[in-house]
Amino acid sequence: MVIRPADHGIFASSAGGETGAGYFGGGYGGGFSTTVDRFAFPSDSRTTLGTGLSAGTYSLGAMANSGTAGYFGGGNTAARVDTVDKFDFSDDSRTTLATGLSAANQNLAGMANSGTAGYFGGGWGASGWTAITTVDKFDFSDDSRTTLATGLSAGTADLAGMANSGTAGYFGGGDAGGTVDTVDKFDFSDDSRSTLGTGLSAGSSRLAGMANSGTAGYFGGGRNGAGARVDTVDKFDFSDDSRSTLGTGLSAANWYLAAMADSGTAGYFGGGDTASAVDTVDKFAFSDDSRTTLATGLSASRHSLAGMANSETLA
Repeated sequence: MVIRPADHGIFASSAGGETGAGYFGGGYGGGFSTTVDRFAFPSDSRTTLGTGLSAGTYSLGAMANSGTAGYFGGGNTAARVDTVDKFDFSDDSRTTLATGLSAANQNLAGMANSGTAGYFGGGWGASGWTAITTVDKFDFSDDSRTTLATGLSAGTADLAGMANSGTAGYFGGGDAGGTVDTVDKFDFSDDSRSTLGTGLSAGSSRLAGMANSGTAGYFGGGRNGAGARVDTVDKFDFSDDSRSTLGTGLSAANWYLAAMADSGTAGYFGGGDTASAVDTVDKFAFSDDSRTTLATGLSASRHSLAGMANSETLA
């Protein structure tokens, strides 16, 4: 048996047979949402945190130090913000970091090398509609922030992130002056960046990403270059970064959705817009990539939300 750090995390456990939880936070659904919905693993039962985000926020990013805390960063609260809210997994209490992002930013993405550091990358930046290359790194030992000397390969917003924790993180797709299929890979040993020879199966923006750490990462949904929503889920094998496309995609074509994973078990794509905001949560079993849709979805329909998870031990 090989023990690996979990996607967005290392180890987590809780009483009553539950072994971690995933969180979908913020978004827009008739207003800017502070809501954070928590899905317990493995039952998939949903509760809504008594303390949500520090302000109603949409188009934000998220990442997690599994077993310890999760982070929601940036977004728009009626103006773009640099805020990073931290949720302690021991009791789901919220604090707001004294040092936020390096600049106000929306439509960014997050991913993490759990136990070490988390990363927020891309977005629309402090003002205007020119996408940025910035990647901010938060050291989990003290939540201090640095900005990588090497950012994304091109200014990109509406992208997604996922990670093979302990090895490398990936930012994929997005809008870089047009919809792109690019996947940038950051080696966690030195934060160096390479760009995969094989990107997404088609250019996609406003998509979501999650991972079965140690095995494979997934980018799902979004909008193609023709402006149409898609149900596509692309899978990247971490052994060689090869890409395949799942025979079963999302339950409906969807954009502005979010994703998180119970690494070693299943990944979840939640919320989004399939013609209007939805509360749907699609679950993909990592054993065979089969899809089911949870009987209990989000507490309310919303899009432009973010997801992160407190994942269990990987075997």
